[in-house]
Amino acid sequence: MLRSPALSWPSRIPCMARRSPASLNRTLATSSNATQKAEVSSEAKNPLKPGLYLVATPIGNLEDITLRALRVLRSANVILSEDTRHSGKLLQQYSIHTPLLSYHKFNETQRELMVLKRLQQGEVVALISDAGTPGISDPGMLLAKLCAKENIPVIPIPGPSAFVAALSASGLPTDEFTFVGFLPKHAGSRLKRLSASANDTATQIFFVPPHKLQQFLEEASSIFNESRQCVIAREITKLHEEFWRGTLGEAKEAFSNKQPKGEITLLIEGKTDFDEDNLSETEIEHELRNLVSNGQSLSMAVRLVAEGTSMKRKTVYGLALKIFGKQAEADDNSN
Repeated sequence: MLRSPALSWPSRIPCMARRSPASLNRTLATSSNATQKAEVSSEAKNPLKPGLYLVATPIGNLEDITLRALRVLRSANVILSEDTRHSGKLLQQYSIHTPLLSYHKFNETQRELMVLKRLQQGEVVALISDAGTPGISDPGMLLAKLCAKENIPVIPIPGPSAFVAALSASGLPTDEFTFVGFLPKHAGSRLKRLSASANDTATQIFFVPPHKLQQFLEEASSIFNESRQCVIAREITKLHEEFWRGTLGEAKEAFSNKQPKGEITLLIEGKTDFDEDNLSETEIEHELRNLVSNGQSLSMAVRLVAEGTSMKRKTVYGLALKIFGKQAEADDNSN
């Protein structure tokens, strides 16, 4: 298990050689000029067919853009962008002058018919998000679904993806994994989703806003078991890229009084037989108390613990009776 004894963020891991902004800009400009010539030649030989192009863009490091992505963005009739101001910086860096049109979760329903009409007229439409792959915890899924229904080509232009990058470097099993993304805001739905993940043998991957990290660790520790291994990856591909590794219990303690900055991808190891066989009565009691203190009814807490550990509900309920007495009976009768 790789972590520092003090359970703090490890030394900074630079995502590239440390260079001055001026030096980096010269490098990118030189690269842009060279790739632009290659793209012009490629475009003449292989013009893009009409359709919706889902273009992955860098999640932090501009050098992660692909040659194919640049060619598509330069050749498209229009680029749908989650934030035109943010995307404009990327396009400016590579001297791309294709018109931008805002397309985000607040207007995607209104934009659909207009975009569909342009696609049916034979245009090349590129869709990008602020960072990463469109449609993965970002706008794009609804439009891709509509195009598929209308037999309009949907062409993926692969590239950066935060959860794939985090998984590859996590040290957790990669042969089987579940990408959950952002959890629901509603407490009941959120805890049910965590309970389902806790009972899965595959590595679980979440996106967690920095200001929700402590809440996530509190809830996950009570449902998954504090001994479950986890990896907290933040600022992936950026200058201050960091990975923290340890158990959920250690993570809860380490981040109890601090809120890290930057985008967070949090991975939790899948359930093993050891999790079931090694769950003590004290740990079950701790999980029940945590769930009740987080607003769950006692009957729901018993159900979540039973589902999350594959223990018989009767066994967990028996322990709940010892701890909470008449409250457990009252909750059970009300259901």
